[in-house]
Amino acid sequence: MNRDIYDDDHEAFRASVREFLERSVIPHVEEHQAEKGLPREFWLDAGRNELLGLEIPEEYGGSGAGDYRFNAVLTEELSKVTASLASCWGIHADICAPYLVELGTEEQKQRWLPSIASGETVLAIGMTEPSGGSDLAGLKTTAVRDGDQWVINGSKTFITNGFSADLIITAVRTSPEKKARGITLFAIPADADGFSRGRKLDKVGQDESDTAELFFENVRLGDDHVIGEVDGGFIHMMQKLPQERLGAAISNIAHAKQILVETLQYTKDRQAFGAPIGTFQHNKFLLAELFTQIEVSEAYVDKCVLAHNARELTPVEAAKAKWWTSQVQNEVLDHCVQLHGGYGFMNEYRVARAWRDARVTKIWAGSNEIMKELIGRDLGL
Repeated sequence: MNRDIYDDDHEAFRASVREFLERSVIPHVEEHQAEKGLPREFWLDAGRNELLGLEIPEEYGGSGAGDYRFNAVLTEELSKVTASLASCWGIHADICAPYLVELGTEEQKQRWLPSIASGETVLAIGMTEPSGGSDLAGLKTTAVRDGDQWVINGSKTFITNGFSADLIITAVRTSPEKKARGITLFAIPADADGFSRGRKLDKVGQDESDTAELFFENVRLGDDHVIGEVDGGFIHMMQKLPQERLGAAISNIAHAKQILVETLQYTKDRQAFGAPIGTFQHNKFLLAELFTQIEVSEAYVDKCVLAHNARELTPVEAAKAKWWTSQVQNEVLDHCVQLHGGYGFMNEYRVARAWRDARVTKIWAGSNEIMKELIGRDLGL
């Protein structure tokens, strides 16, 4: 079934993204995996190609696309290379940048957005804590008022781009007595006194994504680093999470679809008992099922993209897209590994790395169990 959500401008943009990836990224994927992170040159090159400022207005150095379908196209193409590439870009440009664009003061926008669009300033978001996981209301990192400054203490973990980020959008508790209604967002520079980070975390997959623990010990910042309203951080995050979860869903399906297409070709080329393994009835039926799962899921995600573009996507619809696509992604890739046989368990094969990379998608951006809880509540349960 042909997809009909993209027009000629989107497809022209897709072609330019592919050219960038083929020139600047794909030849260096193994280097990025070995280094457990993306080099600064990746960010600068992406900035020069106007891939970091889709959410940033032109007056601040971005391209101000004003059409989320461009974000979706870019997410799809990045995911076809590796899932972690899409997650690193997504954190910077699709998740963090909108906080500053929509909630930042004019001075903050002028101070940070141009270098964010150019790749000179890399962003991360500090939500998850060692004891918190998906419970954003249970944050323990605090900011206490001291004269005209805030003193921040605490830690964050599992932070994508955490080892390389120059600016971290960080959720902290400013009014403990208000519980979820007492959280504030701060933009914390990596060169602030009292800020430090641990080693790059050794993950099962997503090797190209530098993931780290962050520590705040008496970090002093003024009100000019507060993003949005004091004590309004929880509401701000809830408003932004649908876009994060939609981006995850787009990546999940594009990632699985690309590996499935490659697996189909493998089953046509690989011979056993004198015939291509794809012609065996079990494998033929299995591939029929997997392609149907992908295409049906893709149709729902496309519908969500259009709804989000019209500012009509609900948090529950985004939750459905996130949990379903991560489940489908993991099921499809597990079958792809099986169809590759012993080769599917070798890290030199893309299918093995994709299988490892996919496992975290059922955990991050809110675990699938939390997504089902949200959906269940919406059903009145």
